[in-house]
Amino acid sequence: MSQRVTPFVIVVEFKVHKGQMAAFRKLMDENARASCRDEPGCQRFDVLTSPKDPDLILLYEIYDDRAAFDAHKRTSHFLVFDKESAPLIAGKVVKDYALVCEGSAA
Repeated sequence: MSQRVTPFVIVVEFKVHKGQMAAFRKLMDENARASCRDEPGCQRFDVLTSPKDPDLILLYEIYDDRAAFDAHKRTSHFLVFDKESAPLIAGKVVKDYALVCEGSAA
């Protein structure tokens, strides 16, 4: 019997410099779409904005495992996003989790 691998979750909160959200979103949305389209280990990549803070953005990403996330950080689309978005970011907090209960699962 094979052991089930626990999905690896990353939550990232970005504080974007005032007036830079449109440029940041363009880069972020391209990265999110490429991650889901091109990375077999990326299960989900959601980009969320705050109705109360126009300069706050949250990412919710699910990967098959830590190795899939590590592979994500080496992709060309991530490296472009990371480099080009750096001057647009005022702050960033990254947290990782293990997905232990998926409420939407049957």
